[in-house]
Amino acid sequence: MSRAKVVIIEDEPDIIEVMSYNLKREGYQVSASRRGDEGLNLVRNQSPALVLLDLMLPGTDGLSICQQLKADPITRDIPIIIVSAKGEESDVVIGLGLGADDYIAKPFSPRELLARVKAVLRRGPVREDQQKERIQIKDLMIDTTRHEVVIAGVQVKLTATEFKLLFQLASQPGRAFSREQLLNRVVGEGVIVVDRNIDVHIRSVRKKLGVLSHMVQTIRGVGYRFMDD
Repeated sequence: MSRAKVVIIEDEPDIIEVMSYNLKREGYQVSASRRGDEGLNLVRNQSPALVLLDLMLPGTDGLSICQQLKADPITRDIPIIIVSAKGEESDVVIGLGLGADDYIAKPFSPRELLARVKAVLRRGPVREDQQKERIQIKDLMIDTTRHEVVIAGVQVKLTATEFKLLFQLASQPGRAFSREQLLNRVVGEGVIVVDRNIDVHIRSVRKKLGVLSHMVQTIRGVGYRFMDD
């Protein structure tokens, strides 16, 4: 049973109750706040393993909380999962750009909540400057030194852009990336490219992955994530 600390910052009592009940049942230690400013102080005081953060909050809004936590050297490595209504998709993209690790759309199932929490905690703190030369996930192997992708022993031909996209996603399984983030990391900041071009490259990557295409998941209105489960 996990004893990791989780802080919930959410203004709806019913959602807090559902989250708390299911997380505690899995062995997590849970604290919650219904105000943004109080939740921010709670995170700073408790240094939890994870924050579940609503965006629409009294006191201080979720985007401001995310920005402040990621700007503080003491709290910047604490993973944040945004909990958002679908009408806030543009804010989710901004939140991911500020450093949030993932998002859960309301309404959500307890199973989805626990899966997202476990996936983020399993990754641990991720430094943006970390580089891996080789990624092995089940039958998929990505080798950056050889610029090679192999599935079950068979080499898969990817373009340079497709390779960079797949590597970026697979290097941090479970993490949600907005299209803009992927463009910046794959193409480079300051280059003018329509963000929907990413969708074309992703479709091609999926086609070439074949039976493993399900690993690259679409986050509606936001972007993509790579799931190894």
